[in-house]
Amino acid sequence: MKKQRKPQYMKQTMRRLFSYLIKRPVPLIVIVLLVVWSGFTNVYGIYLMREIVDKYVLNFDLAGLNKALIKLAIIFGSGALSALIYNPLMVKYSQTVIAQIRNELFAHSQKLSLAYFDKTPRGEIMNYFTNDVDTLNQALNTGFTTIIYSTVTGIGTIVFLFLINFYLSLIVVFFIALMFFMVLRNSQKMRVAFSSVQKHTAILNSYVEEMMLGLKVSAMFSHQTADMAEFSKRNDELTKSGIYANTLVLRKTPMIVSLSYFNYAISAIAGALFVLNGWLSVGALGSYLIYVRQSSNPFNNFMTELNALYNGLSGAERIFAFLDLEGEVDEGKVRLVSAVEIDGKIVETEHPTHSLAWKIPTQTGYTYEIFKGRVDFTDVIFGYKKDERVLNNISLHAEKGEKVALVGSTGAGKTTIINLITRFYEIYSGTINYDGIDIRHIKKSDLRQSVSVVIQDTHLFTGTIFENIAYPSPGATMAEVERAAKIAHAHDFIIKLPQGYDTLLYDNGANLSSGQRQLIAIARAAILQPPVLILDEATSSIDTRSERLIEKAMDELMEDKTVFVIAHRLSTIRNAKAILVMEKGSIIERGSHEDLILEGKVYYQLYTGQFEWT
Repeated sequence: MKKQRKPQYMKQTMRRLFSYLIKRPVPLIVIVLLVVWSGFTNVYGIYLMREIVDKYVLNFDLAGLNKALIKLAIIFGSGALSALIYNPLMVKYSQTVIAQIRNELFAHSQKLSLAYFDKTPRGEIMNYFTNDVDTLNQALNTGFTTIIYSTVTGIGTIVFLFLINFYLSLIVVFFIALMFFMVLRNSQKMRVAFSSVQKHTAILNSYVEEMMLGLKVSAMFSHQTADMAEFSKRNDELTKSGIYANTLVLRKTPMIVSLSYFNYAISAIAGALFVLNGWLSVGALGSYLIYVRQSSNPFNNFMTELNALYNGLSGAERIFAFLDLEGEVDEGKVRLVSAVEIDGKIVETEHPTHSLAWKIPTQTGYTYEIFKGRVDFTDVIFGYKKDERVLNNISLHAEKGEKVALVGSTGAGKTTIINLITRFYEIYSGTINYDGIDIRHIKKSDLRQSVSVVIQDTHLFTGTIFENIAYPSPGATMAEVERAAKIAHAHDFIIKLPQGYDTLLYDNGANLSSGQRQLIAIARAAILQPPVLILDEATSSIDTRSERLIEKAMDELMEDKTVFVIAHRLSTIRNAKAILVMEKGSIIERGSHEDLILEGKVYYQLYTGQFEWT
């Protein structure tokens, strides 16, 4: 069992966490003052009981006793009232802090490059939002106030014990030190144990998530028995960890209780001897014994919450490490804006128009160039890993209104070219120009705004069909959504659904067929009328009849646009301006359908079925 990792940079983590807490200093100060007062009244009220017994009870002073009891009731009552106030305040305050951290986590996840998500398991990323946030939430909810309260009552108890009698207090201090040592030793084991519980919980959760996503595959291959065995194995590991961890928790309580009783018995005997010898008053003995009775509580609570605090800080450290990951670098300054041409001059407009222009910064201001959608690759070299090349000296050219098709085996680099156009990855060398502008000079959000992509593995969000089609354009009207659906030939099947465009989709559109999901994805791409269109196996999930209808609609959609198509069905790309045949990251053939057929090489063999990619 691995030892729990304490925060490696505890001071830095606490300092950074505190920076979240002091963003609202007034409620934090109020909470701290209320906690301190609540703890102080607890120990101070017990000390006052010494005076009440010696001065008023033993002397039968009822008038003085009444006044003293009223004073005592006010002190204890104010402490109880403070506790009633600071607890909900702290819950609200901690939830506000946690909500801010969650917002920052999600916002930062949107800024990270695709390369990070390619290399990092999804379960690990989800762990930041679940386990790490939850442990930090628990530490803030109760741990923060409990540690302050325990510190105040613990120090107050020792101070007042020494004020009552120095020698008797040494007995209590000895037992407190003994309990502190035993609790500390047990807490170290608990930290290790609960770290193991967290680790196995994360492993089990990741497995459950993976199995839920692959439920159909598991059923198709009758793999449920093996999956159940693997789940049981991981569940057993979590169960064993949980038994060990919770056994340590339960073992601590009787150990502390036994020491407390032993401490109380010895202190009571010693105190009685002091009273009989006149070294201690009866009232002082009463206060002393109450202090002895509760002396273990502050230290026990402190060590328990300290363990929770360690867990919370470990979670916070992982969260901050995630927030410190470098996001996508975007040094681009060229913007894509709506514009109109008046008397030969390009003028930027505030309202969207069908005409777009590049807004290029200059030393004296800005210059504008009408967006055309010309894409040029020149000697581009790229690899997902530094020592592995995926593309080798790729050069290609696409003009506005041209359809460029990419064909080749799996892993030839077709989809990689698409990812480079949208700059999801950075090339090693060479250049990619957009209307003669290096895409590294274009702001990424504007670059991607000019491109609409339909991929084979489409993703639909939980929501209505209308919301999914309008996803790229939140302000889209029903007429615009219907127009996009008609272009994709999705309108006919949508209106036949019981709720039409208000049909709720869930679990990535599981209530639709794969072809219907693909049609909605195509409609989503069509709604913006993008200047550049990328179709990555866009019709792979559509039957032949639907494909013919969509080809006609696509001709309308692709008119006056730069289009890149990746397709295994070569019949769908015969009208492409240029067909690029790729293998092992290089373009081995290029030309029109007719030219490549006449050449009689790889494309010809593919088209006639004489060759298959391996």
